[in-house]
Amino acid sequence: MCTVILQVPDGGGPVRMLAVRDEDPARPWNAPGRWWPDTHPEVVGIRDVRAGGAWLAADPAPSRLAVLLNRIDLSDRADDEVVSRGGVVLDAVAGVEPADPPPTRGFNLVQVGAGGSRVITWDGLARRDVPVPTGIHMIAHDDLDDPGTARIGAWLDAFRAEAPDPDAPASGPDAWWRPWMRLLDERSRRMSPDDDRAIIRDNRAHGFPTLSLLVCAASVGAGEVDLAYGELAEPGRWNTLVLE
Repeated sequence: MCTVILQVPDGGGPVRMLAVRDEDPARPWNAPGRWWPDTHPEVVGIRDVRAGGAWLAADPAPSRLAVLLNRIDLSDRADDEVVSRGGVVLDAVAGVEPADPPPTRGFNLVQVGAGGSRVITWDGLARRDVPVPTGIHMIAHDDLDDPGTARIGAWLDAFRAEAPDPDAPASGPDAWWRPWMRLLDERSRRMSPDDDRAIIRDNRAHGFPTLSLLVCAASVGAGEVDLAYGELAEPGRWNTLVLE
């Protein structure tokens, strides 16, 4: 039940993204690095150690970034009929489209390029390709800007009100992501992690073994992808993060 916030500019500037990963903390991962030297030597990503794929990955030269959010699977396929979703992310940054139908459980695949973004949704029955219009948007386990998703209803207007400066740098004291991180800090301190409106979450109260683990900020422009990354000191509980 991860969360992604996107700023798609009007005029061709970099696309900005803030992504929060929710996962079972017992499932190991690797921080951003080049973990696929034999198959994707230029790709930097957050690797799922168990299956070997990626939750988020980027290839700077072609200005491609992809991140995957789980979505409820409506099919009746058994576990031995599906494969890991992590390969979908690596294919995406290599320019390879997901199969139709994908041989995985349901997902929302957020793809970001220098000029825009789209979301490929798969619910186990139907695949859809949704362009992300200019502006600031959110997605979690359902549709883009879905008003029925509690955290989108609670946060989207606030993120829009704190729109990053399109000309702000990707790092440093004036980094573009600082207004969004201040907002996340201020509101998460006042919100219980088991509140369904929370972004920094403990999903066990909702029947899932996943907790928020990390935050990643990305700026995707022509010929470059800048990533900043930070892990929560305690999964599922907010603490002031240092992204670097």
